[in-house]
Amino acid sequence: QVQLVESGGGLVQAGGSLRLSCAASGRAFGSYAMGWFRQAPGKEREFVAAVSWSGDSTSYADSVKGRFTISRGTVRNTVYVQMNSLKPEDTAVYYCAASTVMSRRGSAYPYWGQGTQVTVSS
Repeated sequence: QVQLVESGGGLVQAGGSLRLSCAASGRAFGSYAMGWFRQAPGKEREFVAAVSWSGDSTSYADSVKGRFTISRGTVRNTVYVQMNSLKPEDTAVYYCAASTVMSRRGSAYPYWGQGTQVTVSS
């Protein structure tokens, strides 16, 4: 079983930065791929970024490519997403998720955190 807790959300002005963290507990977390997803009010959940279990492979949604960076912590039970040049359209609840396979599909992830709110003001 894997338990995930996100942190780092908040209110930021457009053009600003935030770093979200996802702390995991449970066995064999190091063997899980991790993903970040987001859901804005009235919209479907969408893929943001993913990283392989080794940290060697990453994937990004086109909407965040070049602005967001996903990484695994040196302790390996933490995953981060550094978000730069934030835009009002980045406003959403951000969720981290864990899976044995790296995927852009939310359905591939059996474990999810509770989410953290990111609000970008214009």
